[in-house]
Amino acid sequence: MQLEKTLNNPYAHDYQLLIKNILNAPIYFDPNQEIVYRSDKRFTYATFKNRVHRLANMLTAIGVKAGDTVAVMDYDSHRYLECYFAIPMLGAILHTINIRLAPEQILYTIDHAEDDIILAHTDFLPTLEQIKGRLDIDAFIVLSDDGKVPPTSLHVKGEYEQLLAQSADTFDFPDFDENTRATTFYTTGTTGLPKGVYFTHRQLVLHTLGALSTLGSAPKQGSFHQGDVYMPITPMFHVHAWGLPYVATMLGVKQVYPGRYMPDMLLELIDKEGVTFSHCVPTIMHMLFNSPKINEVNLKGWKVMIGGASLPKAMCKEALSRGIDMFTGYGMSETCPILSVAQLTPEMLALDDDAQSDIRIKTGRPMGLVEMQIVNEQMQPLPRDGVSTGEIVVRSPWLSQGYFKDQKNSEILWNGGYLHTGDMANVDEKGYIKITDRVKDIIKVGGEWVSSLELEDIINQHAFVKEVAVIGIDDEKWGERPLALVVIDPSKVISEKELLLHAKEFIKKGIMARESMLLKIKFVESIDKTSIGKVNKKELRKKYAH
Repeated sequence: MQLEKTLNNPYAHDYQLLIKNILNAPIYFDPNQEIVYRSDKRFTYATFKNRVHRLANMLTAIGVKAGDTVAVMDYDSHRYLECYFAIPMLGAILHTINIRLAPEQILYTIDHAEDDIILAHTDFLPTLEQIKGRLDIDAFIVLSDDGKVPPTSLHVKGEYEQLLAQSADTFDFPDFDENTRATTFYTTGTTGLPKGVYFTHRQLVLHTLGALSTLGSAPKQGSFHQGDVYMPITPMFHVHAWGLPYVATMLGVKQVYPGRYMPDMLLELIDKEGVTFSHCVPTIMHMLFNSPKINEVNLKGWKVMIGGASLPKAMCKEALSRGIDMFTGYGMSETCPILSVAQLTPEMLALDDDAQSDIRIKTGRPMGLVEMQIVNEQMQPLPRDGVSTGEIVVRSPWLSQGYFKDQKNSEILWNGGYLHTGDMANVDEKGYIKITDRVKDIIKVGGEWVSSLELEDIINQHAFVKEVAVIGIDDEKWGERPLALVVIDPSKVISEKELLLHAKEFIKKGIMARESMLLKIKFVESIDKTSIGKVNKKELRKKYAH
């Protein structure tokens, strides 16, 4: 049978899925809605649109053209949001530089991405001065909160707001192929050099629609809708802040950008601006829960999607006790990133906090247009029994096609026609996926697999534990055995033996394999993290190998 294609009408508009079209809806629906920066600056969406047009004119006047790469080094701000739109809308490529990398790594990403110009906050000028002699770039725009440009040896074209004010507030953004590359950023993996991940206009628009349909259609829990007030607590340099600023802009909701993350400021903004939807890694939530101001703010009704690392059950239960709708969202840098969300059915919402937490900490169910499978080493799908464990592989229209200028790792990523996540998981009969570990973090004890994430969750449930990371260490008899690195509340006293007994009580109930009984406990003052707040297990394994 021959498939019939739709005939092209030469009079019809060939509508492309471009980022510029995300911007249309809020301008028509509610141009007076606010975008807020640290409560210091407020703009309407109408003004925001004008500023995006001014930014396009400013960059064009400096010489930026389609195909160029424009890098940004900033905290979460209205400026960053303007760059999310204006730069790719020009046909240029937005490179969001990870400001937490070491100078040498920043230099590598700038060179590898082939940046043509850098927009940098005043705080990061010293870093750029440190590496300027090796930069093949001579055009910088300063981002300043006070409008001043500090003394610098960099070739500065001007200060952002001043240049913006000198630029016209209308720009005729072109139409072009939706498969044009829009963004590039670099993964912060713990092995080797950072890898460049890139996305097209089409992928970003489809991810926006996919997230919008999943979060926006939820009747109660785990929802993001037009009545919300949005504040990201995930860095805007990291996977487009999970793509949710694009979702928020398409919804036309009030948006709040906190600048540099400081616990008191974040809590103050949540309270003052009425924030109802955020997303972050567990490390940030841990920081907020330990702030002295936490009990001064009513957090009831705040919805928080946790990703980037496993959501501890103890943290979820504390959130629920404060009236926070906390739930897991899952994805990775290479997936744009959201793939699945832990949204609960009405029957699940009738359960107590303890039982709900068991579901909320799962990876959840895939969004629409996401095909996720749990497979064995032969790429055969495993049964949906909540027990059989394999790797998550995925297909979706918004997945990265590979790594920028890295054919070898791109082929490995897409081996067998599915994107390999490197996450081990099982799936139950209702389709809820539960990650049990990263492939590289599973501990093999006497030939049996032990999940470091499940052990972490058990230890985290002790009231005196502030933070924990479990790694595998070499053992002559067992091959490996689990070591728990634990940070204790400084106001509490507990022995390693007492904490070990706590963990073993859970293990005895059959929650974990009996090999977990070989667990060792070690108290530490802090746990090494990556630049985006994830536990750096590679570094921990090197540090505590013996």
